[in-house]
Amino acid sequence: MKHIARFLKGHWFWIFVVVLLLIGQTFCDLGLPTYTGNILNVGIQQKGIPDGVMDTVRQDSLTALELFMTDEEAALTENSYSPADDAGIRKLKDGVDHDALNNALMTAESVLYAMQNYDSDSPGLAGVEGMKTDSAAMMPENMPSPEEIRQGLSDGTIPREQITAMTAPVAEQFRSMEDTYKKQMAVMYVGQEYEAQGLDLTKIQRSYLWSVGFKMLALSVLMMVFSILISLIAARVSSKVGRDLRAEAFRKVTSFSNAEMVKFSTASLITRCTNDITQIQVLIVMFLRMVLYSPILAFGGIVMVLHTATGMGWIIILAVALLLTCVGILGAIVIPKFKIMQTLVDRVNLVSREMLSGIMPIRAFSREEHEEARFDKANHDLYATQLFTNRVMTIMSPFMMLIMNGVSVLIVWVAAHRVDQGVMQVGEMTAFLTYSMVIVMSFLMLAMIAIVLPRAVVSAGRVAEVLDSDVSIQDPSRTKDEQMEQVEGVLTFHDVSFHYPDAEEDTVSHISFTARPGTTTAIIGSTGCGKSTVLNLIPRFYDVTDGSITLDGTDIRELSLGKLRSELGYVPQKGFLFSGTIESNLKYGGEGISDEDMKQAAAIAQAADFIADKEKGYEDEIAQGGTNVSGGQKQRLSIARALAKKPKIMLFDDSFSALDYKTDVALRRQLKEELGNTTVIIVAQRISTILHADQIVVMDEGRMTGLGTHSELLQTCGTYREIAESQLSEEELKGGAVHG
Repeated sequence: MKHIARFLKGHWFWIFVVVLLLIGQTFCDLGLPTYTGNILNVGIQQKGIPDGVMDTVRQDSLTALELFMTDEEAALTENSYSPADDAGIRKLKDGVDHDALNNALMTAESVLYAMQNYDSDSPGLAGVEGMKTDSAAMMPENMPSPEEIRQGLSDGTIPREQITAMTAPVAEQFRSMEDTYKKQMAVMYVGQEYEAQGLDLTKIQRSYLWSVGFKMLALSVLMMVFSILISLIAARVSSKVGRDLRAEAFRKVTSFSNAEMVKFSTASLITRCTNDITQIQVLIVMFLRMVLYSPILAFGGIVMVLHTATGMGWIIILAVALLLTCVGILGAIVIPKFKIMQTLVDRVNLVSREMLSGIMPIRAFSREEHEEARFDKANHDLYATQLFTNRVMTIMSPFMMLIMNGVSVLIVWVAAHRVDQGVMQVGEMTAFLTYSMVIVMSFLMLAMIAIVLPRAVVSAGRVAEVLDSDVSIQDPSRTKDEQMEQVEGVLTFHDVSFHYPDAEEDTVSHISFTARPGTTTAIIGSTGCGKSTVLNLIPRFYDVTDGSITLDGTDIRELSLGKLRSELGYVPQKGFLFSGTIESNLKYGGEGISDEDMKQAAAIAQAADFIADKEKGYEDEIAQGGTNVSGGQKQRLSIARALAKKPKIMLFDDSFSALDYKTDVALRRQLKEELGNTTVIIVAQRISTILHADQIVVMDEGRMTGLGTHSELLQTCGTYREIAESQLSEEELKGGAVHG
């Protein structure tokens, strides 16, 4: 996860905003079950009366209630209502401590309600098992009715002290009753009091239901707004991270030397810059939408469950323990497979790339079936791994649903008994069930993340490996670019040796020569003798391991790569063209290349004629990789591209191999005429290509075995004479020249 956190650096503000929005969404989400429970308990069962606090009360009713209160409760009640109006009605004041007043009224209201109804078949009492019996048992035999108490207090026939003596023990007994009992009787008493005042209970109930319904609707709309904003921010952050990672990875890859390219492989780098970054983007969206939301939702759900005080919290603990155990077991099985899966994706990409790149030799050798079998092997390995992980995820889903449904059944079974006993209401059970499902769902979301997370973490590690990879060839901390404003082009090898990374022996060793402006230096030798390696050391595709290469006396390692390569024109052994037009390819060397420079380079490279034959000329399209031009045309365009930037040093890595003899001769003649002040270095297989070179470096098994002109080497270098005898006729050897 440290890599994910690193990739999110710079986006912490938006993550903070998402957290705030998620908290708001959680508040809305957790508020809805409470309102649902209130609709069932208060709106339906209690006719819209939430508790024992009356908005209006008759004076004589309040006087009767105070007989069953303590002095403190009576004082609080008196102070909570306004003086009686002409009709004897007292109204609840604003700003009253509602909970304290409810506690003060609840016992007295339950006593009076029991006194009025214990000997009747009141549905309010009969609906709760044991309530009617318990209430009747608390009533003394000589206890007067509430109306008799009111009348006695009014006309003075019953002394207040006598009434207090009778009511005090009853009130004390009712205080010891379950709050659930007292609350229901208090609500029933309030309903009777409202009816006595002539109020419409149906209207009160309807008003309450509409009020709660509008609140639920407002919460739902607000939750929807929060969810949309979170999704937008998550998509924005994810897209930006993906964009930045692709750009950073691309910049890093372009700075790689050949050693790093070999280390990672092209197929793997493509996978890391596409598939792996996509996995990271998916994780970031899920992280902002689910990973952050789940613990907030679970914590809020647990708080609300504890707030319900139903005594069933142990069910939640059991469910969470089962979920975590299930996720832990499945995660231990699946996580190792994700690492293997990404490697197998690399393998499929590698085989696919090789097949597409080598389609012509595959067809030429009739190896289609072999390549299909090779691809099927890589494809089947990936399929088998993906199938395994998908099966595990398929198994996980039913297990999770089983736990969820089992928890639901257990909650209903336990709650049903508690409702039957009168210690829980149906609305409380519904709210607890909903909160429990919220908690279980939050852990279920985390469980799903636990399956997706490992693959994304593996992908993040692979991308980070590219970004953190040390580049073996870098600019020096202090360059000497300023001292090289005017480059002459004198290139010197000083006892240069080089070996590839992890190789035990040098590929080339003890190479020393100087190439000067206006001269052509050729490098020739048998296949695999290190010719191209020597040429690749000049643009620092690799760095020398011993010795040094200097440009105008300055070690090329003391120059920035940009400065060094700006002075070089490089034509690779295998010509490569980019998709676009002929013009865009020829001007690839820099913004400052004019149309005149481009056309002159094309003329020197013997490409002007076939470009003129194109329907759109220099605007003609080039397909990806230059597949719509011939090998010779591709090579000539590659040469023209290097010439167009007018470099001080031209490097040709066996770049004339695809040219016919006539074109080869004409091109070399043009090069000699046009590149009078340019240092030219040519790697060649054919002696005819470098016959008139000013000096020829002869290579054999990585060592320099000869240095001189063609005629000098025929006399002094056996290796060169062997090559010449294998390529030139006896007449040409005696003549010492091949006309060009």
